[in-house]
Amino acid sequence: MRAQRRRLVPLLAGLIAVAVAVPLGAAYAESSATTNGRGDDQGDLRQVAYFIQWGIYGRAFYVKNVDTSGAAERLTHINYAFGDVAPNADGDVVCRSADSWADYERPVGDDESVDGVGDTATQPLRGNFNQLLKLKAKHPELKVLISLGGWTLSKYFSDAALTEHSRSTLVASCVDMFLKGNLPNLPGAAAGVFDGIDLDWEWPGSDGNAGNIIRPEDKTNFTKLLAEFRRQIDAYGRQTNKTYELSAFLPAAPAKISAGFEGNKIFKYLDFATLQGYDFHGTWEPMTNHQSAIQVPAGQPVPDDFSIDGAVTAWRAAGAPASKLVLGIPYYGQGWTGVTGGGDGLFQPAAGAAPGVFAPGTEDYKVLAALAGGGDFQVHRDASAGHAWLFDGTTFWTFDDPLVLQQKTEYIRTNGLGGAMVWELSGDDANATLTKAIHLGLNAAG
Repeated sequence: MRAQRRRLVPLLAGLIAVAVAVPLGAAYAESSATTNGRGDDQGDLRQVAYFIQWGIYGRAFYVKNVDTSGAAERLTHINYAFGDVAPNADGDVVCRSADSWADYERPVGDDESVDGVGDTATQPLRGNFNQLLKLKAKHPELKVLISLGGWTLSKYFSDAALTEHSRSTLVASCVDMFLKGNLPNLPGAAAGVFDGIDLDWEWPGSDGNAGNIIRPEDKTNFTKLLAEFRRQIDAYGRQTNKTYELSAFLPAAPAKISAGFEGNKIFKYLDFATLQGYDFHGTWEPMTNHQSAIQVPAGQPVPDDFSIDGAVTAWRAAGAPASKLVLGIPYYGQGWTGVTGGGDGLFQPAAGAAPGVFAPGTEDYKVLAALAGGGDFQVHRDASAGHAWLFDGTTFWTFDDPLVLQQKTEYIRTNGLGGAMVWELSGDDANATLTKAIHLGLNAAG
């Protein structure tokens, strides 16, 4: 990958020249204004973004914000996080809503509605699901997938994938609820909301959240589960004359890849897969570091360090086609405080997690961009490795800004990957600066 790194350095130098003349991100918000929409120029590249159902609470981030920010017209897919996978009263593992109030029960007022028309007391479908229907009506090329599982809801995937019966039962319940739209006591009410299913099993065959059920046979059973999803969604698509998509979220760690995935088999069933390109380091470690560098930084003291290029290389070696790998990008940073050792703060000991608005050690891009715009924090960059960080002498934040995203989209295009995915939309600013930067980069000529 040395040739790729040489290309990134002059690219970044030119972008920095622009950035010093304007506020952080402003150049991208302005220059991308003329690239409105997905259009034919994007080709087969996907621009995928997660929308979190709980964002409507403390974050006050609504489906409407995806539209008013300008993000919706640039996205190809929204992954709605999350649907639950858990046992029912009969002991069968099935799909269900993780938050029915947010998903389809909460009345949405005029001010929060995509089309400015609030929900009525008598309409059967409300909440985020109804707003997604309205968003799709306004942006008919946009696809919405229901994401199942995630870090906290993956406990029972292993049970669901264990037998032919358990696989068939889970998939049938997912198709019934999310594709056919048969909500509890509301048959067919959510039909048309979702265009496919995204599996976020974290992780088959290896540790994820504490208490997850893990089996050695998860590796082969994951493939069988994908095959059953493909069989049933294709069968339903023949009934509705529609093509439903199937995707999966995949890990970056080579050990997790080998423990849980048959890389030479699973892509037969997947339309695409999103690859974790973040959380390589964080405040579970006592030393500051990058969370999402393209290449392993020079001087990295951690042996066998993670990187985007390392993850892509590992998946390609496992049999993944490049065109089906969609690179994950964070809309948040990882932060440490009580940093000692001086210098620019990188690879230095820290006392613990930096304070964050919603959780210690993490912060949204929109907050970090404001820190970068003035005050005591300075922006530092490693052009060769492709990552950036903020440091004020005590507190350190590793994060992605529009300049880093130009490097990452260049990497995506140069390596023939399938596009970009982001976690998650509420971390961007009100002008969708990061989403616009990704769109601009994916559509760049040459």
